[in-house]
Amino acid sequence: MPKTELHQHVDGSIPPSTIWRMMRRHGLTPVRDPHALRKLLTIQPGEEGTLLAYLDKFHYPLWITQFYENIQEVTEAIARDAAKNGVKTLELRYSPVIHTYAGLTLRQAIRAVLTGLNRASKRHGIDCGLIVIAMRQHGPHIAKILARQAISEAQHLHDRAGVVGFDIAGPERSTPPRLFREAYEVAAKGGLGVTAHSGEEVGPEVVWQTIDDLGVSRIGHACSAVKDPVLMRRLARDSILVECCLTSNYQTGAVAQEAKHPIVDFVEKGVPVAICTDNTTVSGTDQTKETALLRSYFSLKDIARIHAQAREYSYIIKRPRPSAH
Repeated sequence: MPKTELHQHVDGSIPPSTIWRMMRRHGLTPVRDPHALRKLLTIQPGEEGTLLAYLDKFHYPLWITQFYENIQEVTEAIARDAAKNGVKTLELRYSPVIHTYAGLTLRQAIRAVLTGLNRASKRHGIDCGLIVIAMRQHGPHIAKILARQAISEAQHLHDRAGVVGFDIAGPERSTPPRLFREAYEVAAKGGLGVTAHSGEEVGPEVVWQTIDDLGVSRIGHACSAVKDPVLMRRLARDSILVECCLTSNYQTGAVAQEAKHPIVDFVEKGVPVAICTDNTTVSGTDQTKETALLRSYFSLKDIARIHAQAREYSYIIKRPRPSAH
């Protein structure tokens, strides 16, 4: 089945074998063997249920993703694994600020991922694009700087895979969406698609603010939206797609373990959705596994239609592929 991936983070999706190899290359291995490292990178039984425990798994990859060649290499590895799982449209997302601690500029941190995506696109025949993330805790001014930097590498300005979208992520409770309105205006005027993490750890009132204050066409997670029937009608009416990450939502506690995932309600209420992995390494998943989870709710025909519809919501510009001759 051709699959569409619209919500996958670079940091949380690097294959453990790649991280182990790079750590050994730099003499940084914190544990004795790859098996022990995997426990540090992937949610283990008993660790599910809180966003804090989930985010704790992101620390070690940052040890090696501070260098241009490493970022490029891990991006290619992520895209290769996606292609193996039938992904034909791949949007990766990434916060360049947290990859500049060893001296890379923002532009270099962004270009490193794009170099990897362009190589993977040619090698595996998939459409690729990058969504730049501004972290809420870094504040609105940094977000505006990132929006401008993202535009300079926008796909529509270059004849290659480029930046296609803008996003905010990080703690929702203390950073209302309205603070980032100017950054989103910059991104939208610069031709980027705009999405946002919202409704993962807060109520539907914040999802409302995200729609009204930021003008997003897609929302990451939005699990709490199902609590508000009026909001559900708004999402359906305005065709705002929800990037659904099933395994991740259960692991972070955004959805209770015994509860039906909100994706079922979204589909039933006419809200467009995408089936997404979020972080393949942290969650111990891939696109094949996430797609298979929906067999409990939908037919294969319905699932194929979800992936096809999600592709229409991709921010990647569909260009004809050059002839091999």
